[in-house]
Amino acid sequence: MKKWLIIMVAALITLVGCSAKEDKKEEASSEKKVSVVLDWTPNTNHTGLYVAQKLGYFKEQGLDVEIILPGDAGADQLVASGKSEFGVSIQEGITQARVQGVPLVSIAAIIQHNTSGFASLASKGITSPKDYEGKTYGGWGAPVEQAVLQSLMQTENADINKLDIVNAGDIDFFTMMQKDIDFAWIYYAWTGIEAELRGEKLNMQYLTDYSEQLDYYTPVLATNEKMIKDNPDVVKAFVAATAKGYEYAIAHPSEAADILLEAVPDLDKELVHKSQEWLAGKYQDDAAQWGEQKLAVWENYADWMTQNNVLEGDFNAQQAFTNDFLPKKGAK
Repeated sequence: MKKWLIIMVAALITLVGCSAKEDKKEEASSEKKVSVVLDWTPNTNHTGLYVAQKLGYFKEQGLDVEIILPGDAGADQLVASGKSEFGVSIQEGITQARVQGVPLVSIAAIIQHNTSGFASLASKGITSPKDYEGKTYGGWGAPVEQAVLQSLMQTENADINKLDIVNAGDIDFFTMMQKDIDFAWIYYAWTGIEAELRGEKLNMQYLTDYSEQLDYYTPVLATNEKMIKDNPDVVKAFVAATAKGYEYAIAHPSEAADILLEAVPDLDKELVHKSQEWLAGKYQDDAAQWGEQKLAVWENYADWMTQNNVLEGDFNAQQAFTNDFLPKKGAK
C-alpha cells in the first residue's frame, strides 16, 4: 500500500512539474517576437532599450524584443523593408526617405534637442564658424555636411570656399585630430565626454546655437506605415516599454549605465557612466514627456533642407511622425 502511495505521489509531482513547464512555454510563446535595429554600435543613446529588456518592461507588454546591430544595410533600410519592426533613426533620414516614397515613421524622439556640433581641440583656436576659414573639416561625405557648414559660416559672413572639406570616412575624432584635420562633427554625449576623460579641452559650436531650424530630432525611434496599420497594439506596447526604459535612465543614470555595460561589456565603463550622467537630463529635457515630438520641428528642418538644396520633393511633416503611441500621461 505504501509502495503504491509513493508511486502516486511521484506521478502527481511529475504531472505538476510538466504542467508548470507547459505553462511557462505557453507564456513564452505568447510573447510577440520583434526586433529593434540600432543605428550604430551600442552607446548611451540606446540605454533605454537595454533597460527595458533587462528590467522586463518589454515582457510586461507581451513582447520578446531582440536588439540587433545594423550591419551594411542600415537601420532605415531594414525597418522600411520590414526585416526589423523597429529601428533607431534620425529626423533627416526619415525626411529624405519619405520624399522618396519610403514609408518610415518616427514614433518617439530619443533625445529632445540636437546635441551635436562642430568640435576641435582648443589648441586649434577655432572658437566660432568664422574661424573655419583656412581650416580642414573631416566628414563622411554627405551633402548635408556642406550645407550645415555653410549655414553656420554665413551667420558670421565667413566664406565656405576658404574651407577645405575632406572625406575622413569612419576615422574617429581623436585619430582625425592627429592628422591634418582641424575639426569634425560630433555628438557631445559620447565624443565630447570622451575628450573630457582624456583631458582634452574642446571648443564646440553646437548647431542649435546658430539656427533654430537645425534643432532637429536625432536620434528617434522609427517603424513603418505597414507596422502601424497592421499591428498598432504591438507598436503601442513597444513604445510604452521603451518609454519606461528611458524614464528609468533619466531617474537612475548610474544603474542604467551598469545595465548597458552588462549587455555590452566591451564599452568603456567610465565613459558610459559619465555619458549617461550627461544625457540623463537631455532625453526629455523641456518636453511634457519623454518621446514627444513637435510638428514645428519637423517642418522647420524640412524647410531648411529644401532651402539648402538637400531635399527635393514634397514632404508632409504630419505623416512623418506620430505621438499617438506614447503612453498617456498619468497612465500606469
